[in-house]
Amino acid sequence: MFDNYDIIVVGGGHAGCEAAAAAARLGSKVLLVTMNLGTIAQMSCNPAMGGIAKGQIIREIDALGGLSGIVTDHTMIQFRMLNRSKGPAMWSPRAQSDRSLFAAKWRQELENIPNVHFWQDAVTGIIVKSGNIIGIKTGYGIEIYSKAVIVTSGTFLNGKIHIGSKSFTGGRLGEAPAFGLTADLLEYGIESKRLKTGTPVRVDGRSIDFTKMTEQKGDEQPGRFSFMNTPVLKHQRSCYLTYTNQKVHDILREGFEESPMFTGRIQGSGPRYCPSIEDKIDRFSERERHQLFIEPEGWSSNEFYVNGFSSSLPEGVQYRALKEVPGFEHARIMKPGYAIEYDYFPPVQLTMSLESRHIKHLFLAGQVNGTTGYEEAAGQGLMAGINAHRTINDQEPFVLKRHEAYIGVLIDDLVTKGTNEPYRMFTSRAEFRILLRQDNADTRLTPIAYELGLADKERMMRLERKMDIISDIQHYLAVTNVEPQTINHYLQGGNTAGILQKTKLERLLLRPQVSLKGLIANDANLARFVHAYSGEEMFEECIESTEILLKYAGYLEKERENAEKLNRLENIPLHESIDYLSLHALSHEAREKLQAVKPISIGQASRISGITPADISVLLVKLGR
Repeated sequence: MFDNYDIIVVGGGHAGCEAAAAAARLGSKVLLVTMNLGTIAQMSCNPAMGGIAKGQIIREIDALGGLSGIVTDHTMIQFRMLNRSKGPAMWSPRAQSDRSLFAAKWRQELENIPNVHFWQDAVTGIIVKSGNIIGIKTGYGIEIYSKAVIVTSGTFLNGKIHIGSKSFTGGRLGEAPAFGLTADLLEYGIESKRLKTGTPVRVDGRSIDFTKMTEQKGDEQPGRFSFMNTPVLKHQRSCYLTYTNQKVHDILREGFEESPMFTGRIQGSGPRYCPSIEDKIDRFSERERHQLFIEPEGWSSNEFYVNGFSSSLPEGVQYRALKEVPGFEHARIMKPGYAIEYDYFPPVQLTMSLESRHIKHLFLAGQVNGTTGYEEAAGQGLMAGINAHRTINDQEPFVLKRHEAYIGVLIDDLVTKGTNEPYRMFTSRAEFRILLRQDNADTRLTPIAYELGLADKERMMRLERKMDIISDIQHYLAVTNVEPQTINHYLQGGNTAGILQKTKLERLLLRPQVSLKGLIANDANLARFVHAYSGEEMFEECIESTEILLKYAGYLEKERENAEKLNRLENIPLHESIDYLSLHALSHEAREKLQAVKPISIGQASRISGITPADISVLLVKLGR
């Protein structure tokens, strides 16, 4: 019934979709196995992609030839660039998506890849021979064989849903959990633990009084995630902002005695940075109110997502509390909020390529590695798909370093430090965030993706054209002077001193009050030069990138120097065969942790919690350094 496959992907969420697409486009024959073909790429929680640091990950996925950015651009209903008031390292794109269209577009993209095949079934176990995974066992009693397997099961492994005092099995509300796979993996020495996440109530928009809320419109000139020529958003739906109050908090506290979180029925750790509303009012009892973001589910849907009101309290308590929030006085709840507990596998058990240390050719990606968020899952899925393909073709693993991508930071954090709570990416986690901006993801990663075979020639040619335009504009600004009488009215109008003699345009652009668009609008010669490129599809992108490169040149150079220093440590390899327990010059803690993680380099070893500079010195002596 089944041919032998190169790669089997278990799970059709964001990690599974990117893994299947990447491996298949690289040439592997892929089978995507999911319990419900109707929920491929389902947005289980909020109907949005991107956000702080998450938007950078989606742009990196796109630059590497992944599909999440393209799918988002085709299905978004609102776009906002967050943190515009801060420096460009903090700018983060975010889009509201049409939930139904998003899933349908992902399904279409996958079906358009000839090497991707589909099978609807539950995966209940794995088949291992001589330490190598060679296939899977399914709920229908079928064995399917492959050269590699990527597990991306999300929250479905032994999933348990909690609403007040009630609990029942489920991977999502209304969907069955997956049993058997965790137990099978445990038999091969893989450790599992439990995590918890939650989701808010969904409300009928016809029952919401939006006049009592603050409207949040999208950007006047909406951007996009993909570096390719995807559709520009012409019309947008608004989101809304409202707040809880003390009466809401008092009602919620009445339900604490039935809360599975406070009664101890939930054992798994919850997300620190996206806590439930009951957790917020307990941990931050001094706060009189909390923000709620009211987000539409799609173009034509009346369903709204109440971001910030995640809860596992009884339905009645959720309902009574919500009705005290301004705008929700007559609210009709369509789905209750709930918490879900599920199995995950501590990621210190993986190599940097996301391959299991216990079972060869088994890869894990997404929430099974302890992360939260579509973006973190998709980034891991892409990398697992690339590396599964490379492994079965006897190629070196593809590993992104911390100074190369947020995806590199994400995977290094997981594999090196592990996590005991759902991991979420933030800009603060990246020490080289000035280098890892959302606007330059293509210049950082597309040449690499082109060499891998994942980015096509069209994408590479577009990048080369963009870099040529930026270089031309930079050169013009560096060699061209502007006269005082031409530019002083603009400078003085922007509260910065006028010039007394001819001055290079590049030098003026270094002033915080001066923008490249402002110079173009006030210098006819510059305008004529730059407008020669105005017909180019990426023109606005080039203007923005040029300004960032010039204004932040000093900071960028310093960060590159720091990255090069770190890279020297990354380039000193540590062989997997080293027996750290026998290195008695190391501290006892260092021996245990190094033996558990098996770092691939001195750089990775230095980032393990508890490893001291003295321990690193011992390792360098061991290596003859």
